[in-house]
Amino acid sequence: MASFSVIIPAAGKSSRFRDDHYKKPFVPLENRAIWLHSAEKFLNRDDVKQLILVIAAEDRPDFQDKFAANVAILGIELVEGGDSRGLSVRNAIERVREDVDFVVVHDAARPCLADVWIDRVFAAAVESGAATLGIEVTSTLKKVANGVIQETVSRESLWESQTPQVFRRQLLLDAFAAATDEQLGQATDEAQLVEWQGGEVTMVTGSPLNRKITTRADLVFAKQALKALPKPDLLGRQTHPFQDGDLWR
Repeated sequence: MASFSVIIPAAGKSSRFRDDHYKKPFVPLENRAIWLHSAEKFLNRDDVKQLILVIAAEDRPDFQDKFAANVAILGIELVEGGDSRGLSVRNAIERVREDVDFVVVHDAARPCLADVWIDRVFAAAVESGAATLGIEVTSTLKKVANGVIQETVSRESLWESQTPQVFRRQLLLDAFAAATDEQLGQATDEAQLVEWQGGEVTMVTGSPLNRKITTRADLVFAKQALKALPKPDLLGRQTHPFQDGDLWR
């Protein structure tokens, strides 16, 4: 069985969340912090051997005050992040165990994740070397400048990338080693770094429920999405409360 190390970046500034009291990974969602929802999806898996949470240095005192017990009980490793997502993940990669086969990166602010989607993207990565969840773009896309539509952009072959993103360990290490600090600051996800080095990343169908929380309005969606996630029945099969498979698959 392949083994996985999971990195959960939670060191961002949350500038679009606009909350005077919380950064978005630490906001309570159904009585648990958002980052805990995200982490717990991986902690009970036999194939996950390590979980690394990346937080900002400025958040460490408050984080330790609120979550030290959770981190200790769950066996989570803490790493301080950098000035960008890429630099933060690079700090975590330096702590990845050498005996694991794959590295997983999952946004702390994507709490609405189902086991069946994790299984799917893990399996695709084992087969191809790299894989990410995503959903096809279905809305009409417009290119806008100064508040005015310039053109309608074709959505053919366009997908919205999600996480988890899963990579064979050495593939991701090589991509980070080849990237400059400037490139790490520009990259919006880890798949992009692999793409820049000529690597191929398999796109795996995720779900609209796996939305990243960006604004406070997303919390309303997330509360309902948690209730709608597919769950295993007594036989281990994934069940869901909707008949429309496209909504959750």
